[in-house]
Amino acid sequence: MSGNIDKRLAELGVTLPDAPAPAANYVPYVISGNLVFISGQVPLVDGKIEKTGAIGDGTMTQEDAEGEARKCAINLLAQLKAATGGDLDRVTRVVKLGGFVSCTSDFSAQPLVINIASNMMVDVFGELGRHARFAVGTNALPLGCLVEIEGIFEIA
Repeated sequence: MSGNIDKRLAELGVTLPDAPAPAANYVPYVISGNLVFISGQVPLVDGKIEKTGAIGDGTMTQEDAEGEARKCAINLLAQLKAATGGDLDRVTRVVKLGGFVSCTSDFSAQPLVINIASNMMVDVFGELGRHARFAVGTNALPLGCLVEIEGIFEIA
C-alpha cells in the first residue's frame, strides 16, 4: 500500500523494515479504541543491536545515541505500519513518545537524544507529529542498547 505517508518516508530516504518481533512475553502493540500503544522499541537492525554501552562511561557518545534513537523511531514506525494494516495514512496524531537513554548519572542531555525521534515524527506526519514526551536516563537497557523508545498514536 502506498499512501501519502509512504511517499513522505521515501522523500526522507527512510525504508521501514518488517516490524521487529517482541523479545519476550509481550505483544509489540495494543490497539484500544482509536489508540495504538507501541511497546518500547530498541535500535534493532536486521535483528541485531549494533552499539552497546552507555553515554559517559567512555564507550559511547551522545552522537552515537542520537543515531540509535533514529533507528528506534524507524522501528516504531514499522510497528505502527503493522498496527494500521500497512496504511500509515490512518494515523491522525502522534500522541506521546517516551524515551530512555543508557547513561551515567552526570549525563543530562537525554532530551537532545530523544529529539531525533521527535523530529522524525514531525518530518513524517507534519503538525500531526507534534506530541507529548518524556526523556529519561537509566543505567541499563535491554541487550545493552543505548536507547529505547515507546509511543502512543491515534488512528482512524
